[in-house]
Amino acid sequence: MPFQSQRPKLILSSDVKESLSVIQRSRMKSAQRVERAKMMMKYASGKSVSAIARELKTNRPRVGRCIDKALEIGALPALNDLGGRGQKPKIGGDERTWIVNLACQKPKDLGYSYELWTTALLAKHARKNADTAGYPTLRKISRGTISKILTSNKIRPHKINYYLERRDPEFDIKMAQVLFVYKQVEMLRKKALESEQDMRVAILSYDEKPGIQAIENTAPDLLPTPGKHESVSRDYEYVRHGTLSLMAGIDLLSGHVHGVVVDRNRSREFIGFLENIDQHYPQTTLIRIVLDNHSAHISKETRAWLAKKPNRFEFIFTPKHGSWLNMIETFFGKMAKSFLRGIRVQSKEDLKKRIMLYLQEVNESPVVFRWKYKMDDVVLV
Repeated sequence: MPFQSQRPKLILSSDVKESLSVIQRSRMKSAQRVERAKMMMKYASGKSVSAIARELKTNRPRVGRCIDKALEIGALPALNDLGGRGQKPKIGGDERTWIVNLACQKPKDLGYSYELWTTALLAKHARKNADTAGYPTLRKISRGTISKILTSNKIRPHKINYYLERRDPEFDIKMAQVLFVYKQVEMLRKKALESEQDMRVAILSYDEKPGIQAIENTAPDLLPTPGKHESVSRDYEYVRHGTLSLMAGIDLLSGHVHGVVVDRNRSREFIGFLENIDQHYPQTTLIRIVLDNHSAHISKETRAWLAKKPNRFEFIFTPKHGSWLNMIETFFGKMAKSFLRGIRVQSKEDLKKRIMLYLQEVNESPVVFRWKYKMDDVVLV
């Protein structure tokens, strides 16, 4: 007697048959939905579970589960996975909290050489200390699971975002003073253009750029060659000849850059810069200088020299840890990205000559600073 299945027949309406037929021919649907549609269509046509498994090159239990689900809830709903499937997660809330707490600490504080976590290192630490912490389910935790836990909690311990700490209790007051100077620049330039009179004040933004390296090649650069080398080729080896510092001040009214290249940043070098400035402007001109709180700017030696020049200089100090308010930093940034990028010299003296030549070229076409914002728009927080 032939085998007869105990499983009921699957009866499909014409609409359902048409939908399943479209799905089983589709190239856009998931492979799982296409396979399930084929199983149900074949079973409804009278084929056995074993025959369907052979035709679709799968196993009988897989086909049987699909048919049973279609008999229970209907053919079209059976195309989807039911909720509650799969193994429940073993890692609970306490374990996840412990992982996040670890990620919020530095590895070096836990005995590692690393400054920042990697998922591999964090997973290794969690596995190693799981029993001690009372979380045995984490004995075999993987870096992938660590990554998912951190992502779900929006924690990225391998990244660094920089911030600026406010260290000066008088930050707001000093910042307002600097911004007011920049506003004065705009007003003075406008007045000078209208009256065509010489201004009796000079406003400078001053700072030092230390550590400019004098680096020499050990082999000549290979210049670009059409069809061969599209860029400059350079040998990796080089020779260091030391460093120099640039003491520079940009005249915010004219755009002229005053510069002195020195070996060190001491009071005597700063006084030398002030002497050059003193000789450059008429003696009736008041010289305002925006500068930071470097010790050389307020030393006894500097103050003694300034005492010999009463009513000649006026210093406006930027807040502590707030030298970014100084406009000369913009000039230094442009200088680093253009002139100093990849520079090679034969000696410190050669570097000094190149820097002074650069300043000469800049002063041939000076860029005048223009303050673009109104003081009413500045919000102090």
